[in-house]
Amino acid sequence: MTEDTVKTTHFGFDEVPEAEKAGRVQGVFTSVASRYDLMNDAMSLGIHRLWKDAMMDWLAPRRGQRLLDVAGGTGDISFRFLNRAGSGHATVLDLTESMLLAGRDRAEAEAMSGMLDWVVGDAMALPFPDNSFDVYTISFGIRNVTRPEDALAEAYRVLKPGGRLMVLEFSQVPVPALAWAYDRYSFNLIPAMGQVLAGDRDSYQYLVESIRRFPDQETFLGMIETAGFEQAKYRNLSMGIACLHSGWKI
Repeated sequence: MTEDTVKTTHFGFDEVPEAEKAGRVQGVFTSVASRYDLMNDAMSLGIHRLWKDAMMDWLAPRRGQRLLDVAGGTGDISFRFLNRAGSGHATVLDLTESMLLAGRDRAEAEAMSGMLDWVVGDAMALPFPDNSFDVYTISFGIRNVTRPEDALAEAYRVLKPGGRLMVLEFSQVPVPALAWAYDRYSFNLIPAMGQVLAGDRDSYQYLVESIRRFPDQETFLGMIETAGFEQAKYRNLSMGIACLHSGWKI
């Protein structure tokens, strides 16, 4: 490769220069921020709530822990974490300020205001010192990062020794018949819902496409191990429609 060659990455099914992806992703989430929580319920038929509860069950938050919730958007994971822990602190970091503003308007945010920070930032260049957090979560966000391997390296850096990474993300369905039905649902209905409920078909078309470009469960597990995490494991949810990956900084 010559020095003049422009590095590219995927944005949905399109190939774009790496330097453009973050701005495009930011545009998507700026567009949908005000209807994001409503669309999550509509797209998943409410099942995303069960997936997030399963995340908390495996994570088992403890009192006094410090959480960094990257691509934390409107705060769903942080609110659950603090409720389970009973005390502690959560930092919600997101690239898109309008998502954070929507989260701060939620009733839970006011009730937990003393335990929450909201930070605009990039998963690939976190604005925190080494060894700062007990837990790092990223929920339905890492597939939107330009270089997920850089985000995982940053997760490892900011976690304390003994800290835990947990990733909740859409994944690959291993059963062909279910994968076929899921594709029909995703590509035909979700963009249409986006148009009706959020006035934005294109953003939800991108979100569906981005799921298909994300690595499968075993490949992503290998990426977590390459970043330095140990005891890395995963659990499929809803037969692989979503998946939880866990790893420890030891």
